[in-house]
Amino acid sequence: MTTRIVTIAEGRRLTRSVGIGTHRLTADEPDPIGADEGPTPGELLLAALGSCTSMAVRALADRHEWPLERVDVAVRFGERGHIIKNVGLTGDLEAAQREQLLAAAGRCPVHRLLTREVEIDTVAALLAEPGVPAA
Repeated sequence: MTTRIVTIAEGRRLTRSVGIGTHRLTADEPDPIGADEGPTPGELLLAALGSCTSMAVRALADRHEWPLERVDVAVRFGERGHIIKNVGLTGDLEAAQREQLLAAAGRCPVHRLLTREVEIDTVAALLAEPGVPAA
């Protein structure tokens, strides 16, 4: 997993600026709760899972030089709070190769993180001096 720190800064209403190294993303909630200026935190979680899944499948296919032309992943929340992940594999693959690629889809780091018990420690931290704008 990454070692970069992810920072979150408040914007107007519920809009948040997400910083990851030199990268900037926006998170928000749709109207009427937020301004709908970006995906929701839950959608960002799904994006992390889908991206990680796609990368894991591609890496395995490339490592074995299998004829995977394309991997498509669609992720959504199900009715009972579970996550549904659809993985599409395009290419002249043998059944055993498809099976191994789908198994890899369930072993990506984000998938493994979400399917095990995770401890999260919340601690108070002063990220900026009061009254001094953050750099």
